[in-house]
Amino acid sequence: MTHAVLLGDSVFDNGAYVRGGPDVVRQLRPLLPGGHATLLAVDGAVLTDVPRQLARLPAEATHLVVSAGGNDALRASGVLDGPARSVTEVLDALATAQDRFRADYRAMLDAVLAHGRPTAICTIYEPRYPDPARRRVAATALAVLNDAVTREAAARGLALLDLRVLCDEDADFANPIEPSVRGGEKIAATIAAFLREAAGQSRGLVFVRP
Repeated sequence: MTHAVLLGDSVFDNGAYVRGGPDVVRQLRPLLPGGHATLLAVDGAVLTDVPRQLARLPAEATHLVVSAGGNDALRASGVLDGPARSVTEVLDALATAQDRFRADYRAMLDAVLAHGRPTAICTIYEPRYPDPARRRVAATALAVLNDAVTREAAARGLALLDLRVLCDEDADFANPIEPSVRGGEKIAATIAAFLREAAGQSRGLVFVRP
């Protein structure tokens, strides 16, 4: 029997933002006939919080899905507003942020994979800031961090849920950085698709649609 556990941040723990609508885990459960889904993700969590979530992992968990790193990206976003004397200096600052992110992401994945369950990880979707210029710059900077996510997925043979492609409309967001009911529906359906494929050959697959 499938028992999926959702780890990470408010991409999954979005109940506070959907105004009484169903959060991601409530949308996922009806898609798992005879199965279960448990939410361990916590709004505001960063990569270093995921091992603490794993301390509450149900013994009967069969699959893990992780969406984490968005809040780490927010913490690092100050680099976008800092002074710079050259493009090289900007790229060096982004590379330094990527190095820190990659180290934390690898440590998080080591903790998750130590539990030996089939696992999928998510990219960080692109914020829907009202200012088009801010949105464009943020998406470009996030590409640097998402490179670390996609490389880890490839290197470890993990399934990847690409939320950048999946959540591609303003209606998918309750605010610039949280999924709406519609976005959550897309995410839940794609998790369900991963769980169906996990019975076969999901290792290394990229999921961009349910």
